[in-house]
Amino acid sequence: MTTRPALVKGARAARTTIALKMLMAASGILFIGFVLGHMYGNLKAFSGQRAFNDYAHHLRVLGEPLLPHEGFLWIMRVGLLLALVVHVGSALALWRRADKARSIKYVSKRNVHSSISSHWMRWGGITILIFLIWHLINFTIGKVNPKTGDTGAAAGDPYTLLVQSFEVWWITVIYLIAMVALGMHLHHGTWSAAQTLGLTNNAKARRNAKAIGMILAVVIAGGFSLVPIFVLAGVID
Repeated sequence: MTTRPALVKGARAARTTIALKMLMAASGILFIGFVLGHMYGNLKAFSGQRAFNDYAHHLRVLGEPLLPHEGFLWIMRVGLLLALVVHVGSALALWRRADKARSIKYVSKRNVHSSISSHWMRWGGITILIFLIWHLINFTIGKVNPKTGDTGAAAGDPYTLLVQSFEVWWITVIYLIAMVALGMHLHHGTWSAAQTLGLTNNAKARRNAKAIGMILAVVIAGGFSLVPIFVLAGVID
């Protein structure tokens, strides 16, 4: 009878951990959909200035007259912000729980590998978050052109802001480092989400989850990297 409160407490903690992992998986899937769409938009740069700017303009008027001007963008921004808060908040809560669990002096070989993987996700996530803040200042909130120092530069010509930003070599380097972090995060995150959703119950399912994670990592991180590389190489100007 004396052990019942501890068992109840442990069961509640387990349910909370599962709920947090489900929230991370759901918000992560939302972000995968977003970055795929965002990557598609970035690749419009290969079609030239007019095609890229027309695409940017189309996003602003999408849903009119049912939605106000830029209504779709603001719905998407608010949704992504909420998903980011959920994703980061869940991650922090899970990391605190993991750190408390590792304080117990029992470490198996499997736990060591799990710890390494967890740390990769942790630091990769922090890298992506820092990059996201800078990226928003550069292209969305401040629209700061690092080459000219102008603010609001993308108001009428987002293509020029994109190209001139990536013509600055260190901007491209930072961007590519962030894409490496994004690729690693997607690779392991896809596996974790599949595991949380119960999609890795057999060897074939586990192989498929790992393969999908690798494909998403290569396609998304690679796709985002093409534009800055080709701009710096002078192919896109």
